[in-house]
Amino acid sequence: MAVGSVLIHGRSDATLNRHGVRLGSADIYQVVERLPGIREALVVGIDEPGGGYWMPLFVVLEEGRTLDGELRTLITTSIRREASPRHVPDEIFEVAAIPHTRTGKKLEVPIKRILLGAKLADVLSLGAVDDSGSLEAFIEISESREPAR
Repeated sequence: MAVGSVLIHGRSDATLNRHGVRLGSADIYQVVERLPGIREALVVGIDEPGGGYWMPLFVVLEEGRTLDGELRTLITTSIRREASPRHVPDEIFEVAAIPHTRTGKKLEVPIKRILLGAKLADVLSLGAVDDSGSLEAFIEISESREPAR
């Protein structure tokens, strides 16, 4: 590579790629965010050591609703039926809020990087987030999770 040149190895985007099939997060949001009891959702795909792939779904529930077995089943069966079996998440987590940019875009890539173990300060500026407190749940999940080997 010549001095002063740049080599780009790939994209840092939020496209999901499960078993070689590219999936759009919007396909999952269209299904999940229409379901009763769910206000908002966020999904990311994470390549794991040893070739594994982890696709968690995070949901914000309406007041008074709980993420019980019935709602989990509704989410997974709806995604399987209206999108595809490959769109079904590996895990579903309830979070208090989904972080967005100040312009309202979901922070998929920064959340993915946090779940991969990146330090918050290396991922984004807190001034760019609509609710910086919403990041805590993702940091806690990252710290408590053991990646598949």
